[in-house]
Amino acid sequence: MLARLTMIASGATPGMRKGRFPTDEAPEASAFDSAGAIASSLRRADRVWTSPALAARRTAEALGLEATVEPLLAEQDFARWAGKSFEEVQAEDPAGMAAWFADPDAAPHGGESLAAVARRGAALMERLAGERGHTIALTHAVPIRAAIVHVLGAPLSSVWKIDVEPLSFTEFRSDGRRWVLHASGVAGAR
Repeated sequence: MLARLTMIASGATPGMRKGRFPTDEAPEASAFDSAGAIASSLRRADRVWTSPALAARRTAEALGLEATVEPLLAEQDFARWAGKSFEEVQAEDPAGMAAWFADPDAAPHGGESLAAVARRGAALMERLAGERGHTIALTHAVPIRAAIVHVLGAPLSSVWKIDVEPLSFTEFRSDGRRWVLHASGVAGAR
């Protein structure tokens, strides 16, 4: 294998714990109780990248990783829905919520569609496919889900059937021609 990509989900934020659509907030202090165990389980990396979001940058710091910001790892832009709970959005905009789940190109919240997030992720993976070495990428649930369905060749609507926990890892490997899903799970359990 030429390239290895380990995607790590950022630490849990207060909004995340309350079931709210993401905003740019720092992780909870307790999010890193197991950071030492996780950091010691990480393999040497040739590159460490992080989403521009505060949660991802702070996760990298908590894991003792010096990371470079990579805009392609950004969380989906939820615009009007950011900071609101699923229930609030469902009550305020049931048609928009239905469209969002049914059509990956829909962005009824005025932000970014799921398809746009998937295109960003695919572009990043294409760029890395021929690179030798190990890349660690600190990012968020939606970009990780999109990477998984991209590699599996599954329909984009499959993202809603994948659960990505805070501080979990997903590892991909590439032979320069294609990516394979190598492992996925809770980072401390490797």
